[in-house]
Amino acid sequence: MSESAEIKASSDVNFRPVTVLFGIVWGTVFSICCSLIVVSFVFWLLEADYPRLQAEIPELLRATVMFVLLSIVGGFSFYGSLKSRSWRYYPMVLLWVGMIGTSYYYWPETY
Repeated sequence: MSESAEIKASSDVNFRPVTVLFGIVWGTVFSICCSLIVVSFVFWLLEADYPRLQAEIPELLRATVMFVLLSIVGGFSFYGSLKSRSWRYYPMVLLWVGMIGTSYYYWPETY
């Protein structure tokens, strides 16, 4: 492999600290998303035997939708940052707004 080919191959993937941060955030949000999907499936299977689970399903579905959307936006943020795409700032802003909104939604009330 020639030197110019090695430089081009190494410049295709740009690991900046923000890219690593987006990778960590995306991985965390995606794992929460997958866990909520599995819990939703288990609740769906057991709701006939345990009627008290029905009261929890709306909040579980709300959380699942929030984290599915966050993981999609997080994936676009990571990919855009990794490949230095021109549109990368839009999903980055959406991810931070979504994370702040989700944190605000789940933050305990202090009064």
